[in-house]
Amino acid sequence: MKKEFGFAIVGTGLISATHYEQISAIEGAKVVAVYSRSEEKAKLLAEKAGADWYTDYQEMLKRKEIDIVSIITPSGTHADMAIEAARAGKHVIVEKPMDISLEKAQQMIDVCREHHVKLSVISQHRFDSSAVKIKADIDSGRFGKMVLGQAAVNWYRPQSYYDTSKWRGTMEMNGGGVLINQAIHTIDLFHYFMGEVESVYAHTAILAHERIEVEDVAVATVKFKNGGLGTIVGTTAAYPGLSARLEIIGTHGTAVIENDQLMKHYLRNPNNETEAFNLAGIENHNGGDRDHASVDPAALDGASHRLQFIDMINAIREDREPLVNGEEGLKPLKIILAIYQSARTGQPIQLEDY
Repeated sequence: MKKEFGFAIVGTGLISATHYEQISAIEGAKVVAVYSRSEEKAKLLAEKAGADWYTDYQEMLKRKEIDIVSIITPSGTHADMAIEAARAGKHVIVEKPMDISLEKAQQMIDVCREHHVKLSVISQHRFDSSAVKIKADIDSGRFGKMVLGQAAVNWYRPQSYYDTSKWRGTMEMNGGGVLINQAIHTIDLFHYFMGEVESVYAHTAILAHERIEVEDVAVATVKFKNGGLGTIVGTTAAYPGLSARLEIIGTHGTAVIENDQLMKHYLRNPNNETEAFNLAGIENHNGGDRDHASVDPAALDGASHRLQFIDMINAIREDREPLVNGEEGLKPLKIILAIYQSARTGQPIQLEDY
């Protein structure tokens, strides 16, 4: 197995700096190519990375030095870009959401499997120490039966956030608003902890911004297959930018993550006594970033991205599935698109039928 893995960064938007910085910090990984439709932007990032730049995607994919393609283009292009990379024999990392269409997302999964390449969907907060701790306690049964989950992402985006980008706020390229763009990571942890979703019932609205086609306010109730219940709330209208908060409640334990920090973690032991964990011992990757990301989409230190990139490299070396493969990346997308369907129809949506 080769010692150094060559990465191509596809897209030069806000998150491209995080991808470049975190890949470059990994021993045995190197950014060798950058693609953008803009020659100026491609050159700028490529010069910083010491890489070659391209405005022709197919030409770039011919490079043998590229092992992994990291796709951070507008959401509505993710599947098409990933499928081309897979057919060229490249492993694929794709930013959230993996696409805006379930059909396209499934096609991405199928083509990657057909061409024997790995697919990983960015869900970096599953790698946070807080999330790893909570998930281990849930899987071991220490939380008991999961009964209630509450996810709330109350962030702020000014009108200029939408006006300065042709694709933001559009159904064609964004596929939706606050849920699919800002809240998707919290929704991913929500179902990751609580379990498979059975049904959703929702309302969405455009209440605080102009010239957008997607929701800036959303509320949904959720029923899980294990009988638990939950709520999802999201907005980009919470001036000046509040928190992303996730509350998880089981019959034997509770946990609260706020702005990626594990704020509360209690478990009831067999002696019916409460264990309150020393949260100072939990290292929080990206700790506190969301205090800034709540208003600034570029505010991210990216340490958990690095852990996911390392997992992808190890998955290739060990010939195993990445921890967040295509099927896992599909789950929050399916929940969010079912919420949109419920809001459009005014009816609860069963995810098995969606």
